[in-house]
Amino acid sequence: MGLAETRALEERYLMRTYKRGAVDFVRGEGVHLYDAEGKEYLDFLTGISVCSLGHCHPAVVAAVTEQTERLMHVSNLFYTEPMTRLAQRLSESSLGGRVFFCNSGTEANEAAIKVARKHAHARGVAAPEIVSFESEFHGRTYGALSATPKLARNEALGPFLPGFRSVPDNDAEALRAAVGPNTAAVLIETIQGESGIWPTTDEALVAAREACDAAGALLIFDEIQTGIGRTGSLWAYEQTPVRPDVITSAKALGNGIPIGACITGPEAAEVLEPGDHGSTFAGGPIATGAALAVLDAVDDPALLRSVRELGARLRSGLEDLPGVAGTRGRGLMVGVALEEGIDAAALGADLLERGLVVNVPAPGTLRLLPPLVIEAEQIDRGVGLIGESLLEA
Repeated sequence: MGLAETRALEERYLMRTYKRGAVDFVRGEGVHLYDAEGKEYLDFLTGISVCSLGHCHPAVVAAVTEQTERLMHVSNLFYTEPMTRLAQRLSESSLGGRVFFCNSGTEANEAAIKVARKHAHARGVAAPEIVSFESEFHGRTYGALSATPKLARNEALGPFLPGFRSVPDNDAEALRAAVGPNTAAVLIETIQGESGIWPTTDEALVAAREACDAAGALLIFDEIQTGIGRTGSLWAYEQTPVRPDVITSAKALGNGIPIGACITGPEAAEVLEPGDHGSTFAGGPIATGAALAVLDAVDDPALLRSVRELGARLRSGLEDLPGVAGTRGRGLMVGVALEEGIDAAALGADLLERGLVVNVPAPGTLRLLPPLVIEAEQIDRGVGLIGESLLEA
């Protein structure tokens, strides 16, 4: 079945919640995707930072295949080894507390919101509040969406949940002023992904930590896009001066298999009790087995060093291109600011035609999230394609 047939089915049967690029991908291998006609594409988006080890990574495929043939699902009413081993791995590689498994990033943030609210109630807060920055993205379920003040908010979907406040991005003083006795948590991204790769300043992160400590609130870092090696360390917070109380993870954790996790430090480890939260499919042996294989590959000093080096190479190459006003980000999480007058959407469509998959999160911006296993020559090829497209923009 080709693109025309696939598109016709989509037009007839799928709800119109996405604007899709004009390509029907049927296969992926490493850093490449292939469409129904056999055309090869260099993938600088990786399913929005999901397939960070590349497509169909052999170790992940082997782990999923073996587990699928052995045991697919039994529910959280029983023990399974991959679930418990992954919880240990995530806790010991980060905050040292406990883990709640779920199926996506937005569910991980919902769990973190529950932890924060119950933690606040335990210290006598009757109406807990969550504070975040205005341009962040935390998900599309109602709790996570209520903590996403600008990016995905649609008043036609209201009313939204009470108990959420926002302040201007990176405004440390506004953040300090917003945090008070009713604050349950500050929920922020170390690097804002969906808005176009905007790092949160160290000053703002320190302000968040100090304000939470003063109020008795939890500091939650949304590491759904930044975590699992994307910035050149296993967790992005490791490159900041701040340690959070809770982190949320998803996307690259399963390298294409849906899984999310809410990971606490000791402060919040005992907040949730039996009956407080749950999920039918969460922590299943296939997803947790895949995630163990992902961590085996990503949690490697040589790979993480390569991510930092290749990220620097990518940004340097891009900044030499006519039409690029600058870059921002960390590791292989790069936002490209285009010069005024360049149509980012048209550029993204042209790059797809040329065989390079990128994302346009905002006018004047490209978002690049190449696989962590990419090689220098493939970085250079991608930069070259962007340069060719800019010359004709």
